Amino acid sequence: MKQAKQYVPFERVNLPDRQWPDKIITKAPIWCSVDLRDGNQALVTPMGIEEKLTFFHTLVDVGFKEIEVGFPSASETEYDILRTLIEGNHIPDDVTIQVLVQAREELIRKTFEAVRGAKNVIIHFYNSTSTLQRKVVFGKDMDGIVDIAVQGARLIRQLTEEEVARSGMNIRYEYSPESFTGTEIDFAIRICEAVMEEMGATKENPIILNLPSTVEMCTANTYADQIEYFCRNMKNREAAIISIHPHNDRGTGVASAELAVMAGADRIEGTLFGNGERTGNLDIVTVALNMFTQGVDPELDFSEILEIKKIYEACTHMHVPERQPYAGELAFTAFSGSHQDAIRKGFEYMENTGTPYWEVPYLPINPADLHREYEPVIRINSQSGKGGAAFVLQHAVGYNLPKEMHPEFGNIVKAAADEYGDELSQDQIVDLFHREYIERSGAYKLLRHRFAELHEADGSVHSRFEGSINVGEKECHIVGVGNGPIDSFFNALSHAGIEGYKFVNYHEHAVSSGSNAQGICYIELKKPNGEHIFGAGMHPNVNVAALLGIICAINRAEQ
Repeated sequence: MKQAKQYVPFERVNLPDRQWPDKIITKAPIWCSVDLRDGNQALVTPMGIEEKLTFFHTLVDVGFKEIEVGFPSASETEYDILRTLIEGNHIPDDVTIQVLVQAREELIRKTFEAVRGAKNVIIHFYNSTSTLQRKVVFGKDMDGIVDIAVQGARLIRQLTEEEVARSGMNIRYEYSPESFTGTEIDFAIRICEAVMEEMGATKENPIILNLPSTVEMCTANTYADQIEYFCRNMKNREAAIISIHPHNDRGTGVASAELAVMAGADRIEGTLFGNGERTGNLDIVTVALNMFTQGVDPELDFSEILEIKKIYEACTHMHVPERQPYAGELAFTAFSGSHQDAIRKGFEYMENTGTPYWEVPYLPINPADLHREYEPVIRINSQSGKGGAAFVLQHAVGYNLPKEMHPEFGNIVKAAADEYGDELSQDQIVDLFHREYIERSGAYKLLRHRFAELHEADGSVHSRFEGSINVGEKECHIVGVGNGPIDSFFNALSHAGIEGYKFVNYHEHAVSSGSNAQGICYIELKKPNGEHIFGAGMHPNVNVAALLGIICAINRAEQ
């Protein structure tokens, strides 16, 4: 990277008394989706009419009230799609379509022709204003650039008055000094004020002034400084809706948008999942759901995020990355053992305390709010910890392993992941548990059993076990008496020569309900050498499930 000296550092705005760092976002901005225009022009294969219609209706369902549908003067395809939307009555009365046009007479006239029949329209016109564009592309000075904007504004106002008189169409204006971030800030204010004056903008009929980071050239805080400086120094601020359109060349489009709103922006243009030229536009999904996690209603509904993603990918033929915030396949997934343990404890804390707040470590949003399942939250590979596999079992099949059992089963799963060389699926983990515990075979097998209560003369009650087990190839009849079913069974085992094991702990719970209810028991024993071993058993009769768990633990100990 020896050529770094060829790049000129960005010149910051002089704003020593900036106010935006002390602001917080308390309400949703006005949102405008530019997926069908800015997003579409960035696709390898632009969307066809059916794809655009599907995408448009998805945006409406999400809650967008302003949607930029295209650049109808740029091509017949763009023109035809707009006419299809209008003539097919696809546009709800409360939705405003936005169309983009350069500040050029022939393009402006064709744009007005294209929007005929629509009820609510934003005419979004622009011209490039940056220092570099003036020098390299247009060869004009500031006055020449202002003249382009003013001439365009004058024609748009004239055509608007004619159209309103003819049809009563509701037409609003939007002006963008394209490449705002590369434009001298005071010149940007000057040209926008000239456009406002030409358009007759008022508090009652404000113009949208869109200040795009057409190419992201500076840090997010510098963009916020530009927005605050603009808002503080422009004339007639109440006659303008300040809009932003961040791009993502530096990877900070979301941060730029959030800080710009803190700095005074009223409106945000962007796309679903950040699709756009080069590295993309601002990702509206991320900004909106970031607000949601701070208790602010974004006024956009992304609760069906996976369905929205599916439609987006089908229409654009783009792929939402696995680590994309909120929507990516792995957005809520933890492989790390410590992360898994904290997540599991968070779920337990919420269940045990009944807290009204979302308080789960490592998960900034409840996946269920996006209709995402909990099963993929914890996924298991060789890096996973002792609690991760237990979490998967609990959410997959309802097995609540006792905490003391987590390390043992976690080590079994980790060894399997190492051998497999990849992550283990939920089904693989459940199957591993069943093979290791529920279906475990060995030297001992319970064949028959019967319990009876013995009422002693002193009023005490004991349990009597009678049954038979396989010991190797031999069937052995055993009898034992104890304080309860487990104790009586342990005493009976000694008659078959199975000695030296001590009962440590027992947990049981139901795993289904109704006539087919099953109980599962987890048994912890101490082996003759002092080490602890676990077993598990499942049966409609919980006492039998306990016996099966004891046999499982002993078989595992003597494997």
